[in-house]
Amino acid sequence: MRIDSVGFVGGGRIARIMVEGWHHAAALPGDIVVSDPNQATLDALSARFPSVKTCLGDNCKPAEQSVVFLGLHPAAFAEALPALAAAVRPDSIVVSLAPKISLQAMSTLLGGFDRIARAIPNAPSIVGSGYNPIAFGPNLDERARMTVLELFAPLGQSPVVDEAALEAYAVTAAMGPTYLWFQLYELRRLAAEFGLSDEAAAAAVDRMARGALDTIASSGLSPEQVMDLVPVHPLGEAEPAFLDAYRSRLPAVMDRIRPA
Repeated sequence: MRIDSVGFVGGGRIARIMVEGWHHAAALPGDIVVSDPNQATLDALSARFPSVKTCLGDNCKPAEQSVVFLGLHPAAFAEALPALAAAVRPDSIVVSLAPKISLQAMSTLLGGFDRIARAIPNAPSIVGSGYNPIAFGPNLDERARMTVLELFAPLGQSPVVDEAALEAYAVTAAMGPTYLWFQLYELRRLAAEFGLSDEAAAAAVDRMARGALDTIASSGLSPEQVMDLVPVHPLGEAEPAFLDAYRSRLPAVMDRIRPA
């Protein structure tokens, strides 16, 4: 089923990632309307996707669409959502893309509107390789749920999860690429510095990363056995510092984004 219209309240990174992901999969919805207070943000989106309709500072236009995505920072919900309540159609679906703001809080801010869902998308959705867990409001009917899942399908995997798990997914799956990307790019740079062509360096690091994940998933070995498969650990002395960063910083992030 082709979705007739989609709105984004907030035209920043996540709107761009999702629209790019739909484009990548040749699955753009019929109409896309995006609002944002920053004209440069809207201009960049329009330049890449001329068919996207943009609204500077007017959140009501995207709120009038069949599916409304809230691409806002959690701190902006309290001010933005009450103003949207009158614009949202009774048969629309509102999907938050943010952590911290619960389904109950969303419904309250929208004046009791309860055709709602929450999703925690991640950046690899831009190439159809996302992992985007979704939690549905209890009063969202099956047809509406299937509509949301259909929109996320071109972006990657979209498991339906308990709402209480969403913030854990935010810290691990959504933010997770940032923990790895800088290391993988540095490996590619070093491989080229050591004499590989850029193409060979990219291929080597790509296959290494994919193979490492496949080994975890399919070898049947314990974590200790997997990590013992390679006898040389050039970063061995630095590993405690990496682990300390994970163990000290990520729980603090989790505490900041837990629903009140």
